[in-house]
Amino acid sequence: MIDFRSDTVTRPCKKMRTAMANAEVGDDVYGDDPTVNELESWAAKRHGFARAMFCSSGTQANLLALMAHCQRGDEYLCGQQAHNYKFEGGGAAILGSIQPQPIENEKDGTLCFEKLTAAIKPDDSHFARTTLLSIENTINGKVLPLEYMQNAREFTREHNLALHLDGARVYNAATALNVDITEICQHVDSMSVCLSKGLGAPIGSILLGSESLIKAAKRWRKVVGGGMRQAGIIAAAAKIALAENPVKLQQDHENAKYLATALNQFANISVNLDHVETNMVFATFSEDIDIVNLVEKLKDGNILLSAGNPMRLVTHLDIDKTAIDTFIQALHNELV
Repeated sequence: MIDFRSDTVTRPCKKMRTAMANAEVGDDVYGDDPTVNELESWAAKRHGFARAMFCSSGTQANLLALMAHCQRGDEYLCGQQAHNYKFEGGGAAILGSIQPQPIENEKDGTLCFEKLTAAIKPDDSHFARTTLLSIENTINGKVLPLEYMQNAREFTREHNLALHLDGARVYNAATALNVDITEICQHVDSMSVCLSKGLGAPIGSILLGSESLIKAAKRWRKVVGGGMRQAGIIAAAAKIALAENPVKLQQDHENAKYLATALNQFANISVNLDHVETNMVFATFSEDIDIVNLVEKLKDGNILLSAGNPMRLVTHLDIDKTAIDTFIQALHNELV
């Protein structure tokens, strides 16, 4: 199966499966799981934070960060395209009683500081209290520049806001910028890192922050049903993903460029190569192509795509150039 739908579809490698089978475990709710404890300690030190907490998903990690930063009736600023606003079920509002204030993302994925300033509520009982700015890096495959990260830090200090980074694919950003991950996360108060996307773990995300923030987040994790028992079985794979797989992301980025260039050879498909910054390709098909039908036909040939125009195609550990060539040939057979 050749699956371009997302980098979440990666399967654990043999080394991960062996580590999972042999992992030392304990009850993590009691703090007794040595493999989880090792992962959290290592992750906190690696990223320059006081503490880390292992979560079952990126959605959960982001929700816990928002609930730890904000009180009921508070507000957080974010982008209209932000995952924790648009694609996480409204959890902050539903479960945290936190009001999102979305701002339209600029074309490069950033948020305009003038627009953010205008959205901050006055200290008045008529309004929710604005307490947090949440940004995302990468966002729709776009990388936020380091200068923007620094400016976001200065903005939040000026306005007395906390700063959270949804870093689901932050290692893709660091790879594209050719910097160590700490060059990005040094600017934020908290950060989530998804381990089950490009890094290839089967399950899990890490939430990083201060002692007090992680203490609060851990309480909320229990409240929302996220306490895990012998979680070392999945933490063992997560540690391998985090420690060993960031170096493999460069190949995903190169494969995305290769895929984009190949798609551009079709007269009825266009890809802006300048927009292929990481492992995501957005391809626009001409109106005469029945995309739903095309996706179904390719599925019959064991090639999985997400229908849409533009269509998002994502490269990852289980996609190599041979797989891309196979896809391009199958696409040629359907379209030419």
